[in-house]
Amino acid sequence: MRSRLDHSLRITFRALRNRNFRLFFAGQLISQAGTWLTMIALTLLVLDLTHSGVAIGVLAACQFAPVLLFGAYGGLVADRSDKRRLLVITQTLEMLQSFALAALAFTAHPPLLAFYVIALAGGCMLAFDNPARRAFVSEMVREDDVQNAVTLNSALMTSSRVIGPAVAGVLVVTVGYGWCFTIDGISYLAVIASLLLMRTRDLRPSPRTQRGPGQLRAAFRYIREVPSLWIALVMMTLIGTLTFNFAVVLPLFVEHTLDGTVTQFTMLYAVLSIGSVAGALAAARLPTLDMRVVIGAAIAFGIAMAGLALMPTFPSALTVAVCVGLTSVLFITSSTAIMQLRSDSMMRGRVLALQSMVFLGSTPIGGPLLGWVCDQWGARAGIALGAVAAMAAGAWGLVMVRRYDVDRHAKLVVAAE
Repeated sequence: MRSRLDHSLRITFRALRNRNFRLFFAGQLISQAGTWLTMIALTLLVLDLTHSGVAIGVLAACQFAPVLLFGAYGGLVADRSDKRRLLVITQTLEMLQSFALAALAFTAHPPLLAFYVIALAGGCMLAFDNPARRAFVSEMVREDDVQNAVTLNSALMTSSRVIGPAVAGVLVVTVGYGWCFTIDGISYLAVIASLLLMRTRDLRPSPRTQRGPGQLRAAFRYIREVPSLWIALVMMTLIGTLTFNFAVVLPLFVEHTLDGTVTQFTMLYAVLSIGSVAGALAAARLPTLDMRVVIGAAIAFGIAMAGLALMPTFPSALTVAVCVGLTSVLFITSSTAIMQLRSDSMMRGRVLALQSMVFLGSTPIGGPLLGWVCDQWGARAGIALGAVAAMAAGAWGLVMVRRYDVDRHAKLVVAAE
């Protein structure tokens, strides 16, 4: 039994045998959780100041609108740059942003507008950091470890999207908002140190894209011509806009619909975290990833969200939350892996930037919309809308995959290469 467990762990985490990736993974494990800690603490702070779903939606728009506006250019910068150096710069700037939020939160009567401005600045940094960080993964590992590294990194980022908020809820209750932001600022030291400690001779840098006209348009055309990339991107657009806005709907669901407290909100996110870890490990163990996994995860995510919307009490919501966490992470991890593994290395930064644009950048559209829906008809309606969007995206993806015979086409391309 022991040897079987050891073998299973080696398969699941095999990319960690690469020293540079181990450093990167450890740093990101701390820093990404800290990033979402700050995002949720800021959401709870704005909710505490305003008691408005629309105000939360506006905050989400400030955090992610720059990704929508500048994300594609951020991907182009990543394709042209030394990604390790670029990440040191962006992570340092993001650390300063967290300390600025901490200083503001420790004041007696902080102005709401100042939080919006700092959130907007953080969104600008994210537009350049996200594509570089994700494209850098394949440069840190051996060729045969790329899929596992991509999957583990995607699972880490998505799990942190759930784990960070759970930690945020605990810290808000125990030490307050200012210390949440301070702890996040300190967490950036881990990822900066991991980047500086890497052995550059062990990296496998992708060829840099030379400056030239029409490079962003070329990325759009490239995605449109590769069916698996196009289908995954459209599905991500719909689900990212209407389903993945946890930061908007869940605080309103717990506090307004279920008459819960910040502590219960923390408990809900903790249960989501358990499901997210299970989904991440399941994705990392998959020997191959294809569009069937992405579609199945999208439909399952929609069903889980529908179940959550129907739960009448807080204890019953906890029972469904683990399924929401598992299916949400399985969808985003498998979808991101498809986008990264089936894109050309010269285009990878731009492809991942476009995916970030529709995943994170769609929040400025979905966040205020869902906040308004929740204000008008209650948080159950906002969650139900997300459920319908996820199931619709899965159904559309299934039709398109069958029409283009996507996975068979991908296998033929790999065989030809």
